[in-house]
Parts: sequence; structure tokens; C-alpha cells
Amino acid sequence: MFAKLLPIIISVNECRVLSFFTLCTVQHRVINSNSIFKMSSSGKRPAGDHTKNGPPAKKGHWSMGLLDAMKDPQLQVHKDDKVVIIKDKYPKAEFHYLVLPKQNIPRLKALKPEHLDLLKHMHKVGDKIIKEAMEADSKSDVKYRLGYHAVPSMSHLHLHAISQDFNSPSLKTKKHWNSFTSDYFVDSEDVMKQLEEHGKVDTSARKPDELLKLPLRCHVCKISLANIPKLKAHILTHLKSR
Repeated sequence: MFAKLLPIIISVNECRVLSFFTLCTVQHRVINSNSIFKMSSSGKRPAGDHTKNGPPAKKGHWSMGLLDAMKDPQLQVHKDDKVVIIKDKYPKAEFHYLVLPKQNIPRLKALKPEHLDLLKHMHKVGDKIIKEAMEADSKSDVKYRLGYHAVPSMSHLHLHAISQDFNSPSLKTKKHWNSFTSDYFVDSEDVMKQLEEHGKVDTSARKPDELLKLPLRCHVCKISLANIPKLKAHILTHLKSR
């Protein structure tokens, strides 16, 4: 009797052991898959991302969003045979436009001497659009700048035309602030001058990564603030005193 039952008992135990390891394996795979999903959906770049210094981002990557935005009629405010101007989807000030060339130029480093006329045109139409918009809103007394980020996060060359009020709910982080108020923001005229004199544009001497980590400081009175909420509350005092 025992001899006959023993193989059955062993088979049941083996089944249980196998079931245990199968369950562990499945759980392990699910945990790993969930971790990958959370990392992808968090909006942070994966560790292997090379949009800053490496090859152009692949089609469909979040950094390629400007190419789709250029085609959005709700964002477009101007277009001609050379450029498209759109409203920034996440403006960092009351007036924030992006001037994008129709020609495929991924970044500042890709600029060549023959692009100088295009940059001049981008500057001219960008200046015209933001000036007209501010005048129409009775904000002509507010200063504005035209320039490029030293190392842009989005692929495809784009010129920022942005008012200096920085009064926007989309301005949320230290990186946002420093990217527009430090030397990380390269004036359009400086880019054109560098291209004309040297035949290329190189912003590495500015040490852009360090600029994004600078302490928060008001761009008007240069006072230091502890965090973004305090900085934005302080900026409002300047706006009210205009």
C-alpha cells in the first residue's frame, strides 16, 4: 500500500515545488515589467538617452515633439516659406513663442555658415511676432528676449521669443528658471555672431550643466530665493510695481 502511494506523494510535492518556482518566476517578470513601465511613463529620460550629445532621437521619441507641433494649426501663429512660429505648449512666461525652421536642422551644433541668413530671418520674424502680441495686450513695457538654449531638450532647432515676466504656471522647476535666466540662454544675436565669425556654434565653454544647478535668483534685483514658490511670489512684486 505504502509503495503504491509513495510515487503519488512525491508527484504532489514535486508539483508544489514546481508551482512555487513558477509563481516566483512570473512575479519576478511582472515586477520587472512594472518597473520598466513606471520608468517609461514617469516622463524621465531612460539612462540610455542620447538626445543631448549623441545621435538624433528616434522617430516617436518625446524630444521630437516639435516636429508634430509645427503642424498643429492651433499652435501656429505664423508661417512662411522658411519658418513656422508656434506658441509654446508649456509657456514659461505670458508671451512665449518658438520659431522653427522648415529646414531639417537638429541643433545648434549642426549650424553651418550657409545657415546665417536663415537665422537672421528667424530673429526678424520672431521679434516682430512677440512685439506685436505684447503691444496688442498693452504689455509693450515688458522686456523680452530672443535666444536659444545652450543644450536644448527638444530636437529640431528652435528660437525662443519670450517675455521677461516669467508669470506662468508652467514654470515649475529650478531647471526651468535657470534655463531662461542664466547664460544657459544664448542670445540670438550672439549665436549669429559666432556663426559668422567662426563658421560654427559651440556652447560647451558655458558649462551648461552647471548653469542649470545655480541657486535661484531673481533676474531683476538678483536677490536669492529658497524655492520656486517664493521666487514666483517675489517676481509678482516686480510686475505689480511696473
